[in-house]
Amino acid sequence: MPLTRESKGKVIEHYRVHSKDTGSPEVQVALLSERISYLNDHFRVHRKDHASRRGLLIMVGKRKRLLEYLKRHDPERYKRVIEGLGLRK
Repeated sequence: MPLTRESKGKVIEHYRVHSKDTGSPEVQVALLSERISYLNDHFRVHRKDHASRRGLLIMVGKRKRLLEYLKRHDPERYKRVIEGLGLRK
């Protein structure tokens, strides 16, 4: 099941920068990571769903660009996001 309103709210609450934050790069990366992990599970069952696979690749590219932006502008926030999501080693 994709992100529900409650699970999305929890992710936003955990990664937000200030109290009304919904669009900072940290929140966007976290939400994309949740959707990507859901789609990875989806592809274990539905191997031939190529239309959704294209969407997954678009999301991965967008997450990569957001992480590059964070790394370039604020390396400390980048490190916090990477460690929090467990993306890279």
